[in-house]
Amino acid sequence: MGSPIVLGIESSCDETGAGLVREGRLLGHAVASSMDEHARYGGVVPEIASRAHLHSLRAVVRQALDEAGLEPGDLGAVAVTTGPGLSGALQVGVAGAKGIAYALGVPLHGVHHLAGHVAADTLEHGPLPNPCMVLIVSGGHTSLLLVRDLARDPILHLGDTLDDAAGECFDKVARVFGLPYPGGPAVDRVARTGDPRAVAFPRPLPGSYDFSFSGLKTAAARWAESHAGRELPVADGAASLQEAVADVLTCKAVAACAEYGVGTLVVVGGVAANSRVRALAEERCRAAGIELRVPPLRLCTDNGAMIAAVGDLLVRAGARPAPLDLSIDPSAPLEYAALHPGTSLAGAGR
Repeated sequence: MGSPIVLGIESSCDETGAGLVREGRLLGHAVASSMDEHARYGGVVPEIASRAHLHSLRAVVRQALDEAGLEPGDLGAVAVTTGPGLSGALQVGVAGAKGIAYALGVPLHGVHHLAGHVAADTLEHGPLPNPCMVLIVSGGHTSLLLVRDLARDPILHLGDTLDDAAGECFDKVARVFGLPYPGGPAVDRVARTGDPRAVAFPRPLPGSYDFSFSGLKTAAARWAESHAGRELPVADGAASLQEAVADVLTCKAVAACAEYGVGTLVVVGGVAANSRVRALAEERCRAAGIELRVPPLRLCTDNGAMIAAVGDLLVRAGARPAPLDLSIDPSAPLEYAALHPGTSLAGAGR
């Protein structure tokens, strides 16, 4: 008999996701978003997100099972995001996952949200090369990681967000430019008709693998203010902002691949859906002889499939399950893919 079917549950922010994975293959997944409810506030409202998860969790699990042609009794393990994320939102997902695992008598695994983004690529392109360079670019996180065995080994951070992440920068500048929330897709759309060389926005922290987009956000706001009383050339501003972000992200990632002798770059997270980030990464990786892997758009944003993918890796690696008193960690650092005490497999079998 093969590996068990793993149900993954994701509820760290404003998407409620459920996914089913077995031996690296995605069997079914469903996502419900409360984005429209947050849009009028210009950002995610934690209480609204938590209530939306309560409303949607059962439905998305049922939808994922239906898509896969499965019943709850077919599940062999449950994986759930335990951090980082919004406290109330995480609590909903963890409570639901515990209930399912307890009712079915199957193992429960706590998963780090960002490890989920890394694992999402395996559902499209197969196992990650060991080692590989991973650039995570999402709403609240920008990190450059050296990843070996995702289920067993510690994750080496080469660079992380010091202030605003790339996604935050897009959201905040979009608001200044009069564009709707969420800002990333809005900037991407408007930038298509703009000139990426129109505004000389700064490239923060050259020579470092850390990321800082607060200064870029401020520069874009000052540029917009300089047009007071005149029509703002939004398309040029959006294109120039997007070019600056994409330039910084891809330049650092390709440089890290060269320094560490790594032949594969994996770009994941919600901002990996940005058309310019994808195009520039492809261009620079091709020039440097680096293989580029980017998940399809549906797996870039938060979803349960990516959490199921981590759970599947943990199960196949023989990781110990989490206790049923598993708790959330809203600000959890990314050290291992599993996010609960006693599950590290570092050094196992060596």
